[in-house]
Amino acid sequence: MKSLLLAVLVLTLFDLRAADDRKHSSCSSPLGDSGPVSETAFSATAPRFNAEEAYSAHMPEHLRSDACRAIAFQMQKYLTKAESKWSSAKVPAARLSESEYVDTLENSCSQSWENYGVKEVGGVKRFAGPGLNSQETMTVMMTGGPWPARLYKLCHSYLGEFGEEQIYAEYRRRPAALAEFLCAEEQRACTRLSDTKGKNLNKAKALQSEL
Repeated sequence: MKSLLLAVLVLTLFDLRAADDRKHSSCSSPLGDSGPVSETAFSATAPRFNAEEAYSAHMPEHLRSDACRAIAFQMQKYLTKAESKWSSAKVPAARLSESEYVDTLENSCSQSWENYGVKEVGGVKRFAGPGLNSQETMTVMMTGGPWPARLYKLCHSYLGEFGEEQIYAEYRRRPAALAEFLCAEEQRACTRLSDTKGKNLNKAKALQSEL
């Protein structure tokens, strides 16, 4: 009986460590690069999705940080392009009217999102596409499927949560830092997720040491 319990604990410990590595690594640096990584650690294989990643209507928690940065990048890109139409040498940063920035942000969310997809490197799934820095060159990115609809839905949820007026105000204040504003909660969610996995891992280790 004791041997069986020990075996269960070992498997639990292994699963928790693997899950913790996946979740923590995928959102460890939501507002910037994830740091240099050795290319020898990766293999170019297509990502393998679990049930949530393949079938859920919502963006999986561990990918929301990357998705948020992609959305912030597109919002900034669309707003910059819209402002440039009215800019001149005398007025380099013309302010959009309410109807203009509302339409621009709506258009940024309603795009096809066809240039974004998910890759898996070293067992860790990450979003890839414009505005998302990537250190790896030999990877397989899966586009299409449920990802465009999830990005569309998440982008519109930000419009509903923050409002176009506040998003545009933050863009005008610090255009390049729009991701910091939009993705602050995603970062906190990633931190909470990592902390929970870490606590469960520590509990499993403690129980194993008692046997």
